[in-house]
Amino acid sequence: MTASATQTAPRKRAGNGAAPHDVADEIGLDALVGHAGYAVRRFQIWIFQDFIKTLGAVDIRPTQYSVLTLIGANPGLSQMAVAKRLGIERARLVHLLDSLEQRNYVKRVKSKVDRRSHALHLTTQGETALAKFKRLAAEHERHVEEKIGKENRAQLLRILAGFT
Repeated sequence: MTASATQTAPRKRAGNGAAPHDVADEIGLDALVGHAGYAVRRFQIWIFQDFIKTLGAVDIRPTQYSVLTLIGANPGLSQMAVAKRLGIERARLVHLLDSLEQRNYVKRVKSKVDRRSHALHLTTQGETALAKFKRLAAEHERHVEEKIGKENRAQLLRILAGFT
């Protein structure tokens, strides 16, 4: 990480010009400082907060965006295939798809290959919405790049590619 990527944002000054005192900053993290899992989780929290803020006007959460993107890129996938590829519990995916169907973004069509399953497709409204969501998600990715730097973002994606 570059020095600029490890620095925190400048603190707002109190009325007397001093930085406001935050007791949480004084709490030592001990071994957590060297734990990759802790750092990744803290970054994930920041990522999700920025994503939700950036896409707040369209009311789309990261998991919903992932599901819509996957279905848009692979029309006709089964619910099982989507759940497996994204690592989502099937029961949770059913509820998520119900909400996307209610918003007229996704439709379930009886599979021609397996009558026991449904093929997932974006509706016309879903395709239009996803295009807008992708533009907003690109803005979010610019925020990530601003936070950690272009090279660090590229390196992070290379490192995490083995987990996707």
